[in-house]
Amino acid sequence: MKNTYMPSEEILEKYAKVLVNFALGGGKGIKKGDVVWLRGNESCKPLYVEVYREILRKGAHIIPTYSPSELPDLNLQKDFYQLAREHQINFFPEHYMKGLIKQVDHMLMILCEEDMRGLSGINSKKIMAHNHANKPFMNWRREKENLGKFSWTLALYGTEAMAREAGLSTKEYWDQIIKACFLDQADPIKKWKEVSKEIDINVAKLNKLQIETLQMQGPDADITVKIGKDRKWEGGGGANIPSFEIFTSPDWRGTNGWVRFNQPLYHYGDVIKGIYLEFKDGIICKATAEHNQKLLRDMIAVEGANKVGEFSMTDKRYSRITKFMAETLYDENIGGPNGNSHLAVGMAFDECYIGKIKLTKSGREQVGLNDSSVHTDIITTAPRTITATLQDGTKKIIYKNGQFTI
Repeated sequence: MKNTYMPSEEILEKYAKVLVNFALGGGKGIKKGDVVWLRGNESCKPLYVEVYREILRKGAHIIPTYSPSELPDLNLQKDFYQLAREHQINFFPEHYMKGLIKQVDHMLMILCEEDMRGLSGINSKKIMAHNHANKPFMNWRREKENLGKFSWTLALYGTEAMAREAGLSTKEYWDQIIKACFLDQADPIKKWKEVSKEIDINVAKLNKLQIETLQMQGPDADITVKIGKDRKWEGGGGANIPSFEIFTSPDWRGTNGWVRFNQPLYHYGDVIKGIYLEFKDGIICKATAEHNQKLLRDMIAVEGANKVGEFSMTDKRYSRITKFMAETLYDENIGGPNGNSHLAVGMAFDECYIGKIKLTKSGREQVGLNDSSVHTDIITTAPRTITATLQDGTKKIIYKNGQFTI
């Protein structure tokens, strides 16, 4: 599908520099001799080429994965789920994937869709089973990242199909990308470093508060989340471009209450709308959706996907994203009038735990750090007031009207 708008060469060059020289390496960029796994499809070719060239300029090595676009009339991913039998669904190329994660220092993935609902009608249990079969790769990647030997980032290349899904023209869609990534600035990397420092200030303030629980209230939420012992907040650092959120992985066992999400969830090649979740003692006890409820329930039926893995807030003062983008990477960082807050169900982030217990399977269970083959961010832009109960019993509003109040 041919796009009606394409960003200028100058914008693409700036974009590539931000991804290679800032986002990877946790905000430090890559070094000569590093190995970068570059992933993208045919539709993101203009940006893929610029990123490829920039990696080479840095003296790094590239392992390229360049696949066909998932078009309505040529969708190999859909073909796989329609034609594959059970043993093919559950196949995991262990030796290849283990060698790959051992070899690479960084992964850069460009998200780009030509069919936003390309897996609509596919039995979602097949998708979940295939994801579960690939969980060992996620574990190896996480282990290497925890050792400080692996970094990754995601970026977005807008298409006409993505813009149409978001109710925007392709140019309007790209205007959001350009503003969000500071590509309209003379020196985007300098700007990113400035914003990251501001985010780090709030991260440090949150970490000093010693929060016991958070209560999130608003017209569509009344939910309490236990943060847990030996947790820290994280934010910025280049993992995802753009990224303005500040997040932690709480003790899933202390989540109680209900929450609605006013943003659609694009997942597994389909869309779920009007999500409502209710938690009791950390477990989702009720899950409904106005559209695609079966997919939602199949999703949370995956082991660990019925528990919280992340709690996140975005301050509207940093994010320049003002439009719905039909892509979690952007929607979980939206600014707008109320900022956004979101929960992720499924896998927690090991880096948010700073205690001494080794994070084996039993260790994660002991500290309430959720584990799963999925990590699904679900977002709302409704007004929220988030109140912290500190370890000494005092209460403090930390987030209101879309911004931190700490």
